[in-house]
Amino acid sequence: MPRAIYPTYEIEISHNGLNKYKIIKGKTKREAQRKANAQLARWDEQWQKKLEKEEKRQRKELKKLDQERKSEIAKEKTEKAQKLKASLENMLVNSLKIDNSINWDKLKDESKFEKRKPKKARLKSLPPKPVGEPKREYYKPKINLLDKLFKKRKIKKQQISNNQYNKALERHKKDIKSWKERKNKIIKENEKIEKEYETSLKKWDYNKQEFYKKQEEYNQYIINLEKAYFNKVPSAIAEYYDIVLDNVKYPDIFPQEFEIDYNPDNNILLLDYRLPSHEDLPKIQEVKYIKTRDSFKEKELSKTAFRKLYDGILYQIALKTINDIYQTDEIDIIDAIVFNGFVRTIDKATGKKISPCVLSIQVTKKEFHEINLDLVDPKECFKNLKGVGASRLYKLSPVAPIIKIDKEDSRFIESYDVSDNLNDADNLAAMDWQDFEHLIREIFEKEFSQTGGEVKVTQSSRDGGVDAIAFDPDPIRGGKIVIQAKRYTNVVGVSAVRDLYGTVVNEGATKGILVTTSNYGADSHNFAKDKPITLLNGSNLLHLLEKHGYKAKIDLKEAKRINSSR
Repeated sequence: MPRAIYPTYEIEISHNGLNKYKIIKGKTKREAQRKANAQLARWDEQWQKKLEKEEKRQRKELKKLDQERKSEIAKEKTEKAQKLKASLENMLVNSLKIDNSINWDKLKDESKFEKRKPKKARLKSLPPKPVGEPKREYYKPKINLLDKLFKKRKIKKQQISNNQYNKALERHKKDIKSWKERKNKIIKENEKIEKEYETSLKKWDYNKQEFYKKQEEYNQYIINLEKAYFNKVPSAIAEYYDIVLDNVKYPDIFPQEFEIDYNPDNNILLLDYRLPSHEDLPKIQEVKYIKTRDSFKEKELSKTAFRKLYDGILYQIALKTINDIYQTDEIDIIDAIVFNGFVRTIDKATGKKISPCVLSIQVTKKEFHEINLDLVDPKECFKNLKGVGASRLYKLSPVAPIIKIDKEDSRFIESYDVSDNLNDADNLAAMDWQDFEHLIREIFEKEFSQTGGEVKVTQSSRDGGVDAIAFDPDPIRGGKIVIQAKRYTNVVGVSAVRDLYGTVVNEGATKGILVTTSNYGADSHNFAKDKPITLLNGSNLLHLLEKHGYKAKIDLKEAKRINSSR
């Protein structure tokens, strides 16, 4: 099925605490980043509330409890476990009472900028200036008759007076100097306070403007999305259901990861959905308080009971999700839904992470509306709708999705290895162009094989068309990836990047990668920056080769001489 073209920019975000992962899409990098930031902020708020709730619970349990209270706690935990199990067993029926329709106005952000305006710190008062300079006449000696008769007495008095005056004058000078120093210091401190206040005020004002600017952009995005959805724009339909499913309430222990694609040619909505693994589900059946040990003992569900619970949950999620989509189809645009359920787990044979598809179902709106979900057995209903899955889902046996990426392409040709004969004396820019394309295929095959992917070379001309196609099986981040190789000695022009983007669109691919032995101009980077395109220059290529244990060189001048001689 061809993939929707818009949005063209993707950002992967996740929250380990909440066990959530999501791919955010947008027309531009800025729009995608804004949406990603908004989603991360909502997740952070949820996580903070969860932490506060857990901290409160722990504080409560740390208090000294008597045996009677501890017995009550065991009883409460047992009731909680049984209530959770019952809610999971009846998840489908309970969900029928919930209205998952989208209220467009409530999707808008009407919050206020809550950061307080900075307050100006109190300025320090300047110290008072010392009193005036001592006057000379205040220190004149009092000359009496004896002083006049005895000259030495008079001189001594005058000397004492002069000394007192000079000391007073020196003290005054020191006071003035100290006053000036204290005054200048306070002035500088006040200037710093003023400057810091002005800086913080400007920062606050900027943040406030940015907050309302982003809020306005987000609200305008919601308005545009609503209009596009009711105008039946394909990309808006996929994004609408992304919001619908994101707002569906599931227990926190469940992962909520999914990828949506809508085909306007046949009005089929394709949904790759991550189902809970064994580790995601609760196993506690009962909690007892052992008085003699002063401890709690947990009793887990039997293997049979747990497996029955697990299988039932997976069937219910598939039916519930399909029902949520059809119930929110306000414009009656979805004729059929394909639900592929994947589980992220560990292959016990290899110890590697795998994501097998364990169930797949395609159901039309007409046949689904004929079902009374209040009374059905989820497993029987799934099987009756021709759903595909192992008889025992808990074994996580893989099945083929009903609709998946078509890897059959008549352009694919036999490939051969080049890297085995490669050494650090080989100049990639002078390599035979066919060998170069097969080398690119080989290196990317090593890169994608880490996640179970494969790369195939296509029949192409020397500088055009599709050189290779990669298939990444990851249900969330993977897909079809177009790879083009340019063994150039000059700067790659923007036309080559435009051609790649056109190929990505025509192929219905999720991404394009352009590899060259030379480099790219600014116009090429500008064109690619808000599109699902990765540009790898000669330096990136050498680094990729080295990563997988190969060495070579790129000498453009030497390549030009060799190519001209050819």
